[in-house]
Formats: sequence, C-alpha cells, structure tokens
Amino acid sequence: FRKEKSAAQKAEEEAKNALYWQGEWVCKDCGYIYQRGECAGMFFEEQGAGFRCPQCSGPRRRYAKKVGDVVGTTLDGGDAPILIFSFGGVIATIIFGIWAVDNL
Repeated sequence: FRKEKSAAQKAEEEAKNALYWQGEWVCKDCGYIYQRGECAGMFFEEQGAGFRCPQCSGPRRRYAKKVGDVVGTTLDGGDAPILIFSFGGVIATIIFGIWAVDNL
C-alpha cells in the first residue's frame, strides 16, 4: 500500500527539511515537546497563529527552540517585555499619584 518516493520527491522533501529547524520546539509553559507526527506531519514553523499547545493550550508564541539541554527564548521574546512594561506601569502610577496629591 505504501508507494515508494521518486528521487524528485525525495529531493523536494530534503530541500523542505533544510528550511526548518531540525531540533525540538518546547512549550515554555508546560514543557510539551512538539511532535510532527501528532500534528498532521507539519513542521512547527508551518503552524498558523491559531496553533495551541495540545497539553496546556498555550499559544504558539510560547514555544522555544531546544538546543541540547538549553531551551532558548520564546517567539514572543520571553517574559522580559511583560516585566519591563509592568514595572514601567507601576512607576508611572506612583509618579501620577505624587503629582495628583501635590496638585489637587
């Protein structure tokens, strides 16, 4: 039942494989490792923006490349932007409070 691939099909598949990350993609929220076979045989990069982690429903941007034992930064830059804007908001709120007390 299985049809053998022609040389052209094999070459096309190898060229496609070269375009995508060959290592593992890991969900930073739950540790799930993306498996191509479980996701319709699609490479992680082919998944659309609506893709969710099958284990924790985390968004696609929370996945990161795993190299050896080290997991890199997520597609959204990690938690640094969230922390920076949170601290910026706290500082802005304190400054506004001080200004409001002095001027009202």
